[in-house]
Amino acid sequence: MKCVSYNIQYGIGLDKRYDIARIVDAVRGADLIALQEVSRNNPSNQGRDMPAEIRALLPDYFSVYGPSFEIDMGSHVKDGKAVDLRFQFGNMILSKTPIFASRNFLLPRRRSIAKMNFQRSALEALVDTPLGPIRFYSTHLDHRSPDERLMQIRHLMERVLAYLHEGGGLTGVAEMGFPEPPRPENAVLLGDFNMLRGSPEYLEMTGSIDHEFGLPLVADKFVDAAAHLKSESHSWVDPERPTDAARHKRIDYAFVTAALAAHLASAHVDIDARGSDHLPLWLDLAA
Repeated sequence: MKCVSYNIQYGIGLDKRYDIARIVDAVRGADLIALQEVSRNNPSNQGRDMPAEIRALLPDYFSVYGPSFEIDMGSHVKDGKAVDLRFQFGNMILSKTPIFASRNFLLPRRRSIAKMNFQRSALEALVDTPLGPIRFYSTHLDHRSPDERLMQIRHLMERVLAYLHEGGGLTGVAEMGFPEPPRPENAVLLGDFNMLRGSPEYLEMTGSIDHEFGLPLVADKFVDAAAHLKSESHSWVDPERPTDAARHKRIDYAFVTAALAAHLASAHVDIDARGSDHLPLWLDLAA
């Protein structure tokens, strides 16, 4: 199963142009696509409806979109009808197979004074796969503060690990005449985590390496797929200094629950993509 994660920066590439087609071409063919920085009515890209444009270019995929917030951008009355015009910013998941259920998790944040601080979120999608049902998360953490990222990771991990106990987004549906969605333990967290390997927030996800036994697989921590496969590569390019290797960073990740570590087949970054300041991160899961 091929998965890809891509922070698409509102569709604006390293050449400062909006081009949604090249973004879609960079992820086309994946079985599961996780996108971040997908927006509607965003002044940064002339107010494009990105979820609609992406769906139109990938008509054979099922999809869910989870905005982290909505801000009014000039809603008005026209011909006696209210017209909603709101800036939305969030995550999107597209799947070759139907999405059983989805939820949008708003992550904790603090008010900032000088540096822009959007509400961040993680979008959950329950999908059937050759490995059975798996929960996928398109995740976007804060870019300014490791303290805030640490809060967000702790909150997200608590929700992901509580899934079996809580029963997902909907239970008791037999009362409505249809079957319960599956409740799998396995999960894949994809996205822009805005952190470096070895940072406190990273270690909160993975645990620390033991001097004797290395990094054990445990049920309440997650496996960094690229590190596990020894295939790490930068995933972000400074748009102001794109050729400066010192400004290339690995801040996008694919984390899997411990039981999925044995199914990690390969991971790589598409370093030739130019549709965003981030690069697509690909992950292959083998049955």
